[in-house]
Amino acid sequence: MQVQGKYDAKFFLREQMTRAQGLKLKRLSEEAYQPRQYARDLSFSEAARRIEALEAEIELANSF
Repeated sequence: MQVQGKYDAKFFLREQMTRAQGLKLKRLSEEAYQPRQYARDLSFSEAARRIEALEAEIELANSF
């Protein structure tokens, strides 16, 4: 949230992808041969969405 040119640091940190998410997303994107799914500047919620999608895709591929 920006208020008169200032930003709320707590809001920014909540919205930023965590280190754990970044590591997991990088590993999953490589495992699924989709390196473009990983990006360093993702939000927490976007990273969670991509992780969930990649996990589902990998699970589906492993079921064959």
